Amino acid sequence: MEIQQQPPGQWDVPPPPATPPQSMTDIELRVSKRLLWVGGAAYPLRNIARVYTFTLQPRRKEAVIRFLARTGITLAVAIGLSIIGSVTFLASESTGSGLLTFVWLGSGAALLYFLVDMLSVVTAQSHYVLAIETAGPSTAMVTSRNPQHLDQLVGYVAGALENPDTEFHVTVERLTISSPTNYYFGDNVNMYGGNGNVGIAA
Repeated sequence: MEIQQQPPGQWDVPPPPATPPQSMTDIELRVSKRLLWVGGAAYPLRNIARVYTFTLQPRRKEAVIRFLARTGITLAVAIGLSIIGSVTFLASESTGSGLLTFVWLGSGAALLYFLVDMLSVVTAQSHYVLAIETAGPSTAMVTSRNPQHLDQLVGYVAGALENPDTEFHVTVERLTISSPTNYYFGDNVNMYGGNGNVGIAA
């Protein structure tokens, strides 16, 4: 990662790309004219609440528990429908067997879908990321092949917050994940005692 200092006023808004991306996964992060640019998205420096690095972990345990719960419910429904079908269609054996075939084929397809969904989370990689939180709900995240570069970048962005006239640009990697709901975001808080606690980290 190469930090390039730029004299104030060199870029117009929106600033043109300082360096072309080396690959489809590369993205440019730059500070110019009191704006933080992450690719094509601009964040005013005055609205940035926190800049930090953390390891984005997949929700593996929750994925396994969700798979087991779905499997239990699906099998319970399939067995229940099979029992109802065998009792109801005693007079018509062909109708009953057709219903049972449909129920178990549908259950098998559902179980296969649940298994693929679980494996997509269990086999997902963890990512060391740089997160930039704003005063609103927006959060920008990027990653890098070298985690030390992200740690250094926290200092550069923090310096730009203290000195809004600072300008620099770096090339980092675009964060690509299958679904944000499959990952832990934010802070981990350990609570001891009490019921219904809500942990808020500022």
